[in-house]
Amino acid sequence: MTDIASTELILGGQKSGKSRRAEQLAERWLAAAPAREACFIATARAGDDEMRARIERHRADRAARLPRMVTVEAPLQLGATLAAESRPGRLVVVDCLTLWLANLLLPAAPSEPADPAPEIAALLDALGAARAPVLLVGNEIGLGVIPLGRETRAFVDALGLLNQRVAAACARVTLMAAGLPLTLKEAR
Repeated sequence: MTDIASTELILGGQKSGKSRRAEQLAERWLAAAPAREACFIATARAGDDEMRARIERHRADRAARLPRMVTVEAPLQLGATLAAESRPGRLVVVDCLTLWLANLLLPAAPSEPADPAPEIAALLDALGAARAPVLLVGNEIGLGVIPLGRETRAFVDALGLLNQRVAAACARVTLMAAGLPLTLKEAR
């Protein structure tokens, strides 16, 4: 595994190994110095019983594997949360951009804004100002068939554009397939 980049976008399909890679990098970061910290920013919402159980299982598994990594939940205000959690000596893992974008585009309450542009701008600003490594996990969903529904096509388009913007802002971009990393971008 390569050195930890200042910022890395880890893309892949479902169960491709992208979250595991982020955790492995966080584990290496923590092992390198006892004073280092790690923070996991979770973007998922528990909208039903299955998702609630999934979130709890992931939280428990992560705590067992990385007991020194704290978890913060940020289903909407990811930029503000990243800005608040980023500090020298503290690696931040964001998992996942796909769920975060879905939360922005499909609000759970009428009072939540449906325009993701301000939140995306805040995320990119916070990423540029990060004071320690940031690892962002997201899905690459644009490799399959063209979705039939208008809303689904709009989401696939919006996620593709978000991935492009975040990739442009990151020092490294990694595509995961079958648990194997493929470096797409490496800033030198």
